Amino acid sequence: MSTAMNFGTKSFKPRPPDKGAFPLDHFGECSAFRERFMECLRDSGYESSACRQRAMAYLECRMDRQLMANEPLEKLGFKDLIDEKSEAKPEK
Repeated sequence: MSTAMNFGTKSFKPRPPDKGAFPLDHFGECSAFRERFMECLRDSGYESSACRQRAMAYLECRMDRQLMANEPLEKLGFKDLIDEKSEAKPEK
């Protein structure tokens, strides 16, 4: 006699992360960007806001090499840095 107690038939269905996979950089393609960012963090007492420009460059490197999903930098929190960059460009 089998008396399995099933308290509902709901099963857990795993789903992928919202932003997709974040593969490791096995070949070190972006290691120079990462090192510059980490150096900036150490120099600034781990104040990440002081190193946002380097963080943006690191993420751009990862997106360029398909190590993360392409995402507009504005959605990643760098809208103000992009606006500053476009204002600094001289108009022709």
